[in-house]
Amino acid sequence: MLKPWFLLLTFQFLLSLGFSKSFQFKGEASAWGGLSESQTSRKFYGLRYIPEGFLYAPLGKGLQMDAEISLNLYYNGRFETTDQIEGEGDIDPYRIWIRLASHQFEVRAGLQKINFGSAALFRPLMWFDSIDPRDPLQITDGVYGILLRYYFLNNANIWFWGLYGNDKPKGWERHPTQDKTVEFGGRGQYPVPAGEVGLSYHQRRLQLNPDIFSVDLLGIQTATENRIGVDGRWDLEIGFWGEFVLSYQNNSLLPYEWRRLSNIGVDYTLGIGNGIHVLAEHFISEEADEALGRGDGFSLSALSFNYPIGVVDQFEGIFYFDWENDDYYTFLNWRRVYDRWTFFLMLFWNPDQALAFPNQTGINNFSGKGFQLMLVFNH
Repeated sequence: MLKPWFLLLTFQFLLSLGFSKSFQFKGEASAWGGLSESQTSRKFYGLRYIPEGFLYAPLGKGLQMDAEISLNLYYNGRFETTDQIEGEGDIDPYRIWIRLASHQFEVRAGLQKINFGSAALFRPLMWFDSIDPRDPLQITDGVYGILLRYYFLNNANIWFWGLYGNDKPKGWERHPTQDKTVEFGGRGQYPVPAGEVGLSYHQRRLQLNPDIFSVDLLGIQTATENRIGVDGRWDLEIGFWGEFVLSYQNNSLLPYEWRRLSNIGVDYTLGIGNGIHVLAEHFISEEADEALGRGDGFSLSALSFNYPIGVVDQFEGIFYFDWENDDYYTFLNWRRVYDRWTFFLMLFWNPDQALAFPNQTGINNFSGKGFQLMLVFNH
């Protein structure tokens, strides 16, 4: 939901600083259509336009002030026959932030994208976004908050954040944050031989989701969630990384108190033709009564490859396997890139209910089996 007061105050503040003298505008328009055979066969199509205004003002002494204001204008339609068309569209804020920065620190406030970690396909540290690796546009909602980052001369860095006004589940969250409460946390990254390691923490007050959990009206419907994440990446002959997240939720109504997410992955570029980049990951999600006790959950494995056919063409594939349900996910994508235009042809063969991609932004057009064509224009 667009917050007009925030947008108006942002514009007034920027104009008072003289930002109008250094304004840049760009945008991304996309159109798509295809066919998906899932529980009910459907044809689908859609349009999206993301206009983005970027403002910049040097303040002297190595300081600068900049800001981004962008909107997400979209429409998704689906139909069986031409007289059965149904769809939905809206205009949402996409990014509205302002930043004060120098060579070693930045403070950014507003609606922004916050992500970190080393994993590519399954991301236990996907705390504040919901990016589907198969989405060519990498669309994801932002979060309202303040982010502070400081960069040391040895490439170590520390992050601190505070979030407010984000009432939808984010990333792997199953329960939304309680309305009118603050979320906060931080992160540190430190370089190590051939790589880097990170430690992250986040706390929030969650509201139990009645859609997935029958809440006793006499019970406590909120809980405090504390989560800690550890990650690392090393680039040797092959790339290797891992992400591990442990969450604790103190509510007796929940069937579990602890949740564990873990991921390990490797990648390597094979010297065949123009070079085939191959990546593999394994992901485990568990819920348990004790932090390190036996838990219930699911596990997923993935393999992806990327091959540049020439200067303008690229071919990629992503394959997932759900070990508990014995389900396969298959996704193939051919991309052709020109100066401003990009064309995608995507083929997919997936389960009707996707377990691998929680809390997606917008409509999932990759359920079942089918194809999708997409045309993107950047200006």
